[in-house]
Amino acid sequence: MTVFWLLVGAPGFEPGTSCSQSKRASRTALRPDEMNAASIMRRMNTRQAILYISCLLFLSVLSACQPLDNTVNAQAVPSPTVTATATVTPTPVPATPTPLTCLTEPGLLKQDVVQTTKPPQEFIIYLPPCYETFTDRRYPVLYLLHGQTYTEDQWVRLGAPAAADQLIHSDKSPPFIMVFPDDRYWNTEAGPGFGDRFINNLIPYVDGNYRTLADREHRALGGLSRGGGWTVKLGFDHPELFGALGLHSPATFKEDAPYVDMIIRSIPQENRPKLWLDVGDSDMELGRVSQLEGILVNNDYLHEFHRFTGDHSEVYWNAHLWTYMRWYAQVWQEDVVEQ
Repeated sequence: MTVFWLLVGAPGFEPGTSCSQSKRASRTALRPDEMNAASIMRRMNTRQAILYISCLLFLSVLSACQPLDNTVNAQAVPSPTVTATATVTPTPVPATPTPLTCLTEPGLLKQDVVQTTKPPQEFIIYLPPCYETFTDRRYPVLYLLHGQTYTEDQWVRLGAPAAADQLIHSDKSPPFIMVFPDDRYWNTEAGPGFGDRFINNLIPYVDGNYRTLADREHRALGGLSRGGGWTVKLGFDHPELFGALGLHSPATFKEDAPYVDMIIRSIPQENRPKLWLDVGDSDMELGRVSQLEGILVNNDYLHEFHRFTGDHSEVYWNAHLWTYMRWYAQVWQEDVVEQ
């Protein structure tokens, strides 16, 4: 309204009038206390009113056209803090170890000889799977003696190495060494006999040249027919050397028969080797084997005795070979469990 008054009501901005009009205007001029919108409207003529209203409309339009202050006084939004993402290093998955080929391969058979004896003591030796790989490992030893008229390969032909492989591969036995000595000179006079060569030369040679566990708990002796007879003599004479004895259809020596009872009595109970004894019900040695078994019973010697169907032949021994090998292996398997 102040603007309107300045433009319309102020002197010098009125429309031109005659002298009489000027006098009337001066007579009718409003005092300051009378200058309000209502009084102004009553005292205006038509032209002044039109101009007054036009100015009002102009000012309204002008106000509406003013740009709005679109400035938003928004609160400052903090920039997100960028947190460094830790780099996760994946735990390496260990590579699956490649199984050793030797664990599924058969053991090794070697021919060897003790040259210092007369005659030279020949033998075949069975080294278990991975023997050449695990060079810091030592093994139990099983000595197996052949029968009369046969040679050191008899137990090999009957399948002892193959049976040992199966036991070892199936974890039914710890790996072990087998030695098959030759006793082809049983009927000749050729210096010290087989027994002396075996005890004094062969065993020390094997312990010195192969990785054996050289104590009685890890050394066993077994034999069939004449080899069983040697096992009776050597095993009972040297119980400090053998932890287990296997007598398979043993043909005991006639000259030793009267002394077997005395030999067994001389062995302290705690030093007696574990003992296996078997014979066929049609074996020609059945009488002597039964007599030996009676001596064991009379002396309270703990042992296993089996009377199977069969005779004194390789057919019989081959049929029970697996049973023999499991018994020998069980001795060392029990030892592993106890440790």
